[in-house]
Amino acid sequence: MSADFGPDPRRVSPDYERHGGFPVFEPAEPGPGFARFLAGMRRLQDLAVSAAPAAETWDDAADRVEKLIEQLAPFESAEGVGPASRVPALPGAGSLLMPPWFVDAFEPDGVRVRVTFSRFHVGGNYAVHGGVLPLLFDSLFGMVIHAAGRPISRTAYLHVDYRKVTPIDTELRARGWIREAEDRKAFVNAELHDGDDNLLAEAHGLMIRLLPGQP
Repeated sequence: MSADFGPDPRRVSPDYERHGGFPVFEPAEPGPGFARFLAGMRRLQDLAVSAAPAAETWDDAADRVEKLIEQLAPFESAEGVGPASRVPALPGAGSLLMPPWFVDAFEPDGVRVRVTFSRFHVGGNYAVHGGVLPLLFDSLFGMVIHAAGRPISRTAYLHVDYRKVTPIDTELRARGWIREAEDRKAFVNAELHDGDDNLLAEAHGLMIRLLPGQP
């Protein structure tokens, strides 16, 4: 199950267009080729940090990557034009930057996602790098704000407590919700659990609604 992008932020905030010119991310339909490309690139990221071939193999791989860059470079576009971050049905909404999460619930009272980290996310000893989890939580915070119908906001701070080692190649569950809201401020909480409901990490942070003209 995947969620849509919720209400148009231009209706939520009359001053949206003055909030630094953020693009409105309307869903994209790039075709099945993009899904295959995304899956291939995620696998390639895993191999880029784990493969140990002979030296000549790296030369050949570099040649192939450079050809791919040459093929795609003419189509580089502004933010909000390409399909990345605009395909809710794909892992991480189609963004390679994001951990490959899928949205299960996108409601005013909270957001729930499933995520499976892979070799690309390892920090050491086959555990997820500690710096990857704030990225997951910050993305979740943004979804929570959007799902709650609050105007566009930025992260003022984000604190993470690591409770257990986060494994790779295992489906995990994360949820986020607004604990308290006051004017421009929204205090957000989030948790990450494994399949046995063990708490792996939890986060709390502050999201502040932008004023007109703030980027």
